[in-house]
Amino acid sequence: MEVGASEEWSIKPKLGWREILLTDSISLQQRARDSLTPLLVELAIVAGLFVADVYHHIFFSKTPYLFLLGWASLRLRGMTWKDVGFARPKSWGKAFGVGITAGVAMELFELFVSQPLLARWIGKMPDLSDFADLVGNLKLLLIYLALVWVLGALGEELVYRGYLMNRAAGLFRNPKTGWTVSLVAVSVAFGCAHLDQGSTGMVENILNGLLLGGLYLACGRNLAVPVIAHAFSDTLDFLLIYLGSYPGIH
Repeated sequence: MEVGASEEWSIKPKLGWREILLTDSISLQQRARDSLTPLLVELAIVAGLFVADVYHHIFFSKTPYLFLLGWASLRLRGMTWKDVGFARPKSWGKAFGVGITAGVAMELFELFVSQPLLARWIGKMPDLSDFADLVGNLKLLLIYLALVWVLGALGEELVYRGYLMNRAAGLFRNPKTGWTVSLVAVSVAFGCAHLDQGSTGMVENILNGLLLGGLYLACGRNLAVPVIAHAFSDTLDFLLIYLGSYPGIH
């Protein structure tokens, strides 16, 4: 005699609460492993890009490559750039006000506090020789300013604060610990991305990364203010270089 579907179901042993918890725990562990694997692959690719850049195998800038990696990562996880802060702020007026103020403050801090102290401690100014041709060259200034706003400010904030900070924070179960470690680790990576500016320039950019990352977190993980602050700070840098007034550039 065949056992019907209802009878077959009825003779199966019922799971107790311990078995249910154990099954759920195994399922969660499996999902954690499944989500950890692509994350580790992504971080390995990021590390590979940085190493390739050190050996001059990256054309022009790492940022476009990191942007593509971030886009692919978000897409595979069913997310968009909006999910990591690339969204309209509550008030554009407030965003520009805070962003411009923060950008000017960052530049003043760099010129009159961090740079003199680091130059005295390390023994040399940041290496900005790549921008020496910018002095007095208006056409080159306009090209650099366009690159600053698109590739530098928008691109780097999307990549470092938007993509990498969120991805690194996801390694930790405790959100506070995750965001703290993420802020420091990604800021160090941001500094290392400017290794061509020498040790002084690298440390300066670590500090800038901490300030921009702090702005990102303080603004509820919205990228508008950090992008504006980054853009205005770099704009002031290039204007000073163009005028021949940046320390160490003549």
